[in-house]
Amino acid sequence: MSMTDPIADMLTRIRNANKAQHDSVEIPSSKIKYALARILREEGFIKHFKYIRNRRQGVLKISLKYGPNRERVINDIQRVSRPGRRCYCGREEIPRIRGELGVTVLSTSKGIMTGRRARQEGVGGEVICNVW
Repeated sequence: MSMTDPIADMLTRIRNANKAQHDSVEIPSSKIKYALARILREEGFIKHFKYIRNRRQGVLKISLKYGPNRERVINDIQRVSRPGRRCYCGREEIPRIRGELGVTVLSTSKGIMTGRRARQEGVGGEVICNVW
């Protein structure tokens, strides 16, 4: 089975595990997925993540975060730029999600970063996903 969009697969696994209220989810690892998980942790959408080495490419085990009454921290997570349709934005056009309550994740020339940080650094790039 070939996978054409591994980032969309990661986001779908997180979305499905979150809706089913699982405590954690395992995802095949890559550098971009690791960077995306790091941003989700820094922004407070997940508790933590751990890289588990195996014979192939490794696995990211992501621990999902919930409120005191098991309410979801991640309300939705959407893939924006896809292999069939890439979405780029300049530094002035970076979208603000839910009045800055959500996060836009971009792939820039300076690495994977949030929209807020990209505005500070004055760079644009490919919009990977939106999380709120």
